Amino acid sequence: MQPSPAHHDERLTAPRSWWGVAALTGLACALMLLPLGGLALLAGLVGGGALAGALVSSYGSARVRVVNGVLAAGDARIPATALGEPEVLDAEEARAWRTYKADARAFMLLRGYVPTAVRVEVTDPADPTPYVYLSTREPQALVAALRAAKAAAPAGPAG
Repeated sequence: MQPSPAHHDERLTAPRSWWGVAALTGLACALMLLPLGGLALLAGLVGGGALAGALVSSYGSARVRVVNGVLAAGDARIPATALGEPEVLDAEEARAWRTYKADARAFMLLRGYVPTAVRVEVTDPADPTPYVYLSTREPQALVAALRAAKAAAPAGPAG
């Protein structure tokens, strides 16, 4: 079954190289415990690798979703009707919006290892957040899902 155009689900996983760093951290922990014997070596390898892997996994577990007319990004849940027109940001423009163009009031779900992003203005007058910035590897698909979710939303009262 094909997901509807108003559906998008992306997990911003850490790059594979980070898992290599986690494995090397486990190895380093094990080598520090080498003088204590084989059991300590094994405990250091497993414990250090598990800890480093857990850190990589938790940081890389951010999700960006558009489901049932709602943008869910990290801890934020925003109805598509409270959002303006989404804008695809290429690598250069995304870098600008996460540095010198950034607004401290904005909601930013960014991952430095994801070069592209989408920026969407928040049009809800009761919300002080000017825009949301979302790192995404699939900016066109996210924009299409946001547009479809907004088009499918029931028309609210004029105001």
